[in-house]
Amino acid sequence: MGVATRHEPGPAVVSPSLDLPQPYLLFLGDTTEPGYAKTAFGLRDWARDKCVGEFALASATVTTGLPSLSPAHAKANGAKSLVIGVANSGGFIADNWIPALVEALEAGLDVISGMHARLGDLPALRDAAERSGSRLIDVRQPPERIPIGTGLKRSGKRLLTVGTDCALGKKYTALAIARALRERRLKADFRATGQTGIMIAGSGIPMDAVVADFAAGAAEVLSPSAADDHWDVIEGQGSLLHPAFSGVSLSLLQGSQPDVFVVCHDPTRKRLLGDEEFPVPTVDEIIDLTIRLGRRTNPAIRVGGISLNTSQLTQAEALATIAKESVRLGLPVADPIRGGADFETLIDSCLNR
Repeated sequence: MGVATRHEPGPAVVSPSLDLPQPYLLFLGDTTEPGYAKTAFGLRDWARDKCVGEFALASATVTTGLPSLSPAHAKANGAKSLVIGVANSGGFIADNWIPALVEALEAGLDVISGMHARLGDLPALRDAAERSGSRLIDVRQPPERIPIGTGLKRSGKRLLTVGTDCALGKKYTALAIARALRERRLKADFRATGQTGIMIAGSGIPMDAVVADFAAGAAEVLSPSAADDHWDVIEGQGSLLHPAFSGVSLSLLQGSQPDVFVVCHDPTRKRLLGDEEFPVPTVDEIIDLTIRLGRRTNPAIRVGGISLNTSQLTQAEALATIAKESVRLGLPVADPIRGGADFETLIDSCLNR
């Protein structure tokens, strides 16, 4: 790898805002693993008023529970676009999806994608868009002129969600914490770093689409200097101990310079998603590693607590697991989706109260 050089001073780089055609029809493709449909679930859970239904291939077994609509029926119900709700490993658009995406374009829907693959690079989609006048919109595009990271301290407060694995709640946790801070009348913004978060927030930087040398700089751009009482709640990506995705996790950690981090973990998951040869690391390992690596750009970094994804547990099982882990770790533990007193205690800890 060549030596990276800093950009000459130029126009300030800002996190781009998007004006996406809404409401959405959520496309699930042929997905059989819920973890790979996180874009659809994220939009359902955090932008429900912007979603009219779902559309899937016959072989799909995952559902959001929204009404099942064809593109034509969705259009008749007010939909403006179809969103590819899949976030598969590698971000590819499968060949067997193409007829369904063409059907959406011909029904008059724009197609929105957060995949690495570019919609316009696929001849069938490009031709269908030209015939129908519908648009192909790629969300996973970083801004231009991202600078090399400096590591220099910025004003304001920052909280980063980190994880023991992928697709287990970092985005949901960040959204829930940002909302909780605002409910306490604190200044707080959710900073999106992945395609789903960007679609929810309407702005952000897709960190995994940034050239590696500029990823830490992108994290600095995403959370610029702010008032001393302002919080940026930054959506984490990947895991520091995931063999495939640790690079973006480290860049995001050192570039965002969090004052506080929250570890996200699924207590029912035993093997890494998409890399089942490896066990999921422990919460303790991630806390230790995050502090050691994060101190490079923020010596005062601290853990605020643990966010558990207990969606696979009953209420009683979830509460027992939360209580047990809190005692074991000596830290606040909560499931932000379940909320309650445990989550309020976690927020207090993040605020150091």
